[in-house]
Amino acid sequence: MNGKARMFNKKASDPKNKPDLVLDRLALQSGNIVADIGAGGGYFSLRFAEAVGKDGVVFAVDTNSGFLKFIKERAKEKGLDNVETTLTSEDSANLPESVDLIFMRNVCHHIPNRINYFIKLKKVMRERGRIAILEYRKAKCFTFRGLFRHYVPKITIIKEMTQAGFQLKEDLEFLPEQSFTIFSMK
Repeated sequence: MNGKARMFNKKASDPKNKPDLVLDRLALQSGNIVADIGAGGGYFSLRFAEAVGKDGVVFAVDTNSGFLKFIKERAKEKGLDNVETTLTSEDSANLPESVDLIFMRNVCHHIPNRINYFIKLKKVMRERGRIAILEYRKAKCFTFRGLFRHYVPKITIIKEMTQAGFQLKEDLEFLPEQSFTIFSMK
């Protein structure tokens, strides 16, 4: 399990995926409450925890309890007391409180009924809350993403988020393999 979590972190931290620029564009503030849905190995959860400081909270949310254990161990090693792990299901994030930012990286293609899922997320968002979605772009047919459809077209994400009651706030085009969109409530 730790091998897969480490692999996710290695990919997330790869300079070609521009993690520092992603963090910069999210403009997190001290005291923010963030949900990292589909946290995987926790690379971004831990970066978010550093960004929001001791007054903020980061919920590392995943369907895999092994990943959450890995994240909790890494947070403890780094002295980050503001990371809480949350075991979830495919149809609900199970967040215990309102959040300023929901971050979803390469997760949408795993969610069976995205519109209903996005509607449920509105219930846990603060008034000026945002949802940042990084999702794989379509790949060539004979790649893992192409064969197993591990992507959702950006236009589909925008359409579904609009149907769920969100509006597109930013459409960022600097990632080589992913779309990066940020939404707010209407």
